Formats: sequence, structure tokens, C-alpha cells
Amino acid sequence: MELYPFIFEPILKEKVWGGQSLAAFGKSLPDGATIGESWELADLPDSIEGGRSVIANGPLAGQSLHEVIERHPELLGHAKLMNGCFPLLIKFLDANDNLSVQVHPTPSYVEKHPESFLKSEAWIVLDCKEGSCIYVGLTHGTTESQLRSAIEADTVPDVIRAIPVTKGECYYLPSGTCHALGEGVVVAEVQTPSDTTFRVWDWGRKGRTMHVDEAVACIDFYAAPLQFEQHDPLVSGHVQTTLLTSTPFFTAERIDALEDTAIDVSTDVAPRVIMTTKGEASIEHEYATEANCGQTVLIPANTDVTLSLRKHTSVLVFDVPAETMIA
Repeated sequence: MELYPFIFEPILKEKVWGGQSLAAFGKSLPDGATIGESWELADLPDSIEGGRSVIANGPLAGQSLHEVIERHPELLGHAKLMNGCFPLLIKFLDANDNLSVQVHPTPSYVEKHPESFLKSEAWIVLDCKEGSCIYVGLTHGTTESQLRSAIEADTVPDVIRAIPVTKGECYYLPSGTCHALGEGVVVAEVQTPSDTTFRVWDWGRKGRTMHVDEAVACIDFYAAPLQFEQHDPLVSGHVQTTLLTSTPFFTAERIDALEDTAIDVSTDVAPRVIMTTKGEASIEHEYATEANCGQTVLIPANTDVTLSLRKHTSVLVFDVPAETMIA
């Protein structure tokens, strides 16, 4: 059969640091639940509970993305699976409280520990309270001994960089980066398909397992501090386009509609993911679908699609490289 643009059932994840902010992005949240994540597009190993998205539209509704890729590998075009999975994991995150300070496995760690998986990610800030920040990278010159001492003394904020954030900014965090999303920040996250996280410190919360030795094995204590460039937007016709980040694993850009308009988002050699973060949109195709605020759409490779946008609508576009690195 001919493939078509897919939408998925959101996978809600309750977290100690979560809240109710994702209701503003169309998510139906249980009363009082602390929802920290909504997995919008996921294809992780079956050993991870709730790690595979289920299609919600068209003739393949009810099937998982993993099943569809197995039966229709043409969905990927020239892109490659990563760890046997679709090469991107797309989420919304609501940090009602600080996330744990954490590290994800590096390629060298994964090579020695095949049960873990590379996790490089980017955060696009969708909303934030005044004074909110993210924590990214150790302060310059921090040694392993100093980090361990700070963990024991509960003074980790003294050795990690706090970066104030503004709505619309993007931060790319390569694997091995010590980081935490700060209280009051809501982000869209695009990452490689992994759920391997090594917690370093948890802001005084008790009861969750820490993985200090594993984290330290992934941190480059001599690396230069990460630099973050926020690109200027470009206006063409009725849309404003902003490059957010370009990495070996994905490219992300934001498209803002200045007037009601329609744009071609057809694919050729690789899939594309559209996430609407504000306003009203629709996908024009034989299997047309609404793509309003909070909706995420996967466009398979070699698919002709038009995206209709109402004025003031914003969408994120995530492109998969045609030769995604396999870890």
C-alpha cells in the first residue's frame, strides 16, 4: 500500500518533576497527575515499557510504528535505523520542578556497554517562567574529584553552569553532557532513540537510583564549555523560518506563519516530522488530517504533502539525515 502521513497516540509519562502544563498543548491529562513527558513519536526496544508509538489515523491505525517499519521499510527511504529503531524520539517535556542532573552514554561508553544506547538531544523552549534556566555542563575546570565531593555535600549547583532561557531558544546537548532541565521550563525535545540516563544528583529528592560511576565514565572533564548559537530568522513570502540546530542525527527548524498560507513539506530520500507548537494547521494529502497545537505528524520518505497554516501558527520541522549514523 502507499504510505501516508501518520499521527500517533501520545504516550504520557508521570514524573516526580512533572505537572499539568502539557494540557496547553492539547494533551488530555489525568486530574492531579504529574505528567512530565508526552512521547509523541517513539520506537524503542520492546524491553522499554510504553516505548512504541501507535498510529492513530488511516488504514494502519492501531499498529505500532515499529510494526509498520518492519512491513514497509520504504518509510525510511535512504535513512537508517538506529539501534534497530526509528532514528528519532520526539517528546514534550514539562519541568514543573528541576529534573535530576544527569548524563547520557557517549559512543565510547556504548562500545564497551552494548546494553546502553547513545542519547544526543536538543531542547526547543516552548514556554518558561521568568527567571527559569537550564543546567548544561560543568563549570570550567571542575574535576572528577570535585564533582564527587559536590554530590556528597549536596552542592552540585556550585559546579554546573546555569543558563537563563527564553522562549524560542534551542539547545543541543551531545551525549556525555552533564545537564538538567530547570523548574518552570516546557520544551519540545528531539533526540536519538534511547532511554538510557545516568542520574548524578537529584536536588535532595530521595528514593531514585543514582548512577554516579556510570555518569563520570561518560563526562569529558577537559572539554571546552558548549556554545549555543541562536540563529536569526529568514522571511520568505508568508512564512518566517529559523534554523534551530543541525547535528549528525537530525536537523530542526521552526516555521512561523505570518499570514494564512500553505507550504510544500514533501519528502524524498528521508522522512520528516512536523510538530505544531502553536495555532492551527492541517496536512493536505489523500489521508488528510488536522495538525493543530500539540500534534506531531510523521511524513514517510517519498511522500507528497502540503501543510496549511493559519496565521500565527508555529511548527517545528525535524529532518532525518539520509545516512543517519548507526551506534
